[in-house]
Amino acid sequence: MVTAGTARPPTAGEGPTPHGGWTPRLVLSFASIVGVQELIAANFQMTSTARPEISAHYATHQSAWLLTAFLLVGAVLSPIAGKLADMYGKRLVLLLAVAGATLGALLTALAPTFGVVIAGRALQGLLVPCTFLGYSLMRDVYPSRILPMAVSLMTAGMGLINIPAPWITGWLMGNWGFHGVFWFFALVPAALLAPLALATDESPVRHRSRLDLLGALLLGAALACLLIGVSFGAEWGWGSARTLGVLVGGAVLACVWIVSALRGRDPLIDIRFFRRRPMILTALTAGLASANTGVFNALLPTMCMTPLTLGLGYGFGVDAKGYALFQVPVAAGAVVGGYLVGRAMRRTSPRNLMITGHALLVVGTALTALRHDAQGPLTAWALIEGLGLGVSYAAAPNLVIGAVPPGLQASMSSMVQVFQSALAAVLPAVAFAVLNGHIAVAEGGYDFYSDGGMRAAFLIACGASVVALLLALALPKRGAGAEDVRQDGREDMRAGANAQAEAVSD
Repeated sequence: MVTAGTARPPTAGEGPTPHGGWTPRLVLSFASIVGVQELIAANFQMTSTARPEISAHYATHQSAWLLTAFLLVGAVLSPIAGKLADMYGKRLVLLLAVAGATLGALLTALAPTFGVVIAGRALQGLLVPCTFLGYSLMRDVYPSRILPMAVSLMTAGMGLINIPAPWITGWLMGNWGFHGVFWFFALVPAALLAPLALATDESPVRHRSRLDLLGALLLGAALACLLIGVSFGAEWGWGSARTLGVLVGGAVLACVWIVSALRGRDPLIDIRFFRRRPMILTALTAGLASANTGVFNALLPTMCMTPLTLGLGYGFGVDAKGYALFQVPVAAGAVVGGYLVGRAMRRTSPRNLMITGHALLVVGTALTALRHDAQGPLTAWALIEGLGLGVSYAAAPNLVIGAVPPGLQASMSSMVQVFQSALAAVLPAVAFAVLNGHIAVAEGGYDFYSDGGMRAAFLIACGASVVALLLALALPKRGAGAEDVRQDGREDMRAGANAQAEAVSD
């Protein structure tokens, strides 16, 4: 939890007037912040499309780490970035994160080895905390008159780039191979840095905070060890000393981190929050939605771009541009799903919407697992998956609002994002570990998986949403447990006040 101190009052010229309107400078600021948000949305999908070619180029079976490294680093660094932003300024941390992600993309584009590629992808994970940094910065410096419209426009447009992204990816790969994708992620954010710095004021808000660097190292090392063990288990042997050593080491580090988080005064993630049922259920259902869609979006390009002539029971032999036929329904469904949640919130609860979202995700992944040998049905399943993605993602922040006292919503939102990034990093690694045990054909440096392996991987995603669906059903109904939530809020606020007093005394 962030320990609040005294906010510094704004100085002259430090931000727009509270009741001002749109100006050319604000429009440029808004466009640059939206541009960063769209890059975050496109990064996972465009890299997933390029993943088979990257895997063949570097002759590796561990290409799932292209996605895992990005999300894992983002999950661990998000709380640290939030605290640094409170201490030194949101615009400063946002600019540093975008600059770091730009360097990561450049490193990946020029990488001579797959290890360097993964290092670059880890640096690109700095984009992940830019999601909440952008919203928070707008809240602090945009005039109150235009803030609701700015946030609504950015929320409604989040992910729209994924509709043209397959064509952009196809054009880039057609001309420059997979390197073109990473040059795109190096040049575009570099171009956004100047307008972002010049047109956006720095937040005047400052809070005292402690950086739990030990907690970040413990959590990052624990997750990395566990994922390395899962990823390389099939290659090393599940009973080998190396596999068991890495897995046990990761489990021990995780236990040490939990003890550290429980005893620490200002931990990286305050797991004491999750003693309350609404909080842990909200974080898990939101995180499992990200995990499901992470697997689906990682596997779909591989499924569609596999040559039909191999006779594996799936595959249409499309290139990156042809893959757009299958990706656009996912992106369009997500936009429509998010819009429908906004309309439905007037008549139903976010609990019901999360249940609906995961029900759609179960149907989408189950149907894809069972029937993926024809383009028409697979396009329909992709649309269902996209609708589930949009509904569940949009339901998550509304669940936080309904389940958490106002004074704790910012902290809880950041924790939910950690769950979303971490579980979206873990489940694809598990799915590809399964696939690496079902390689049917290795041809031209490409690994092609058996139909049974592909079915099992999609069923893993389906299983995640089945679990999430059961958890969502256990969420309190509207009005249920309200007194418990208020009491929890009073207890946490008292604990926060005590932590503030201790910090000031230090």
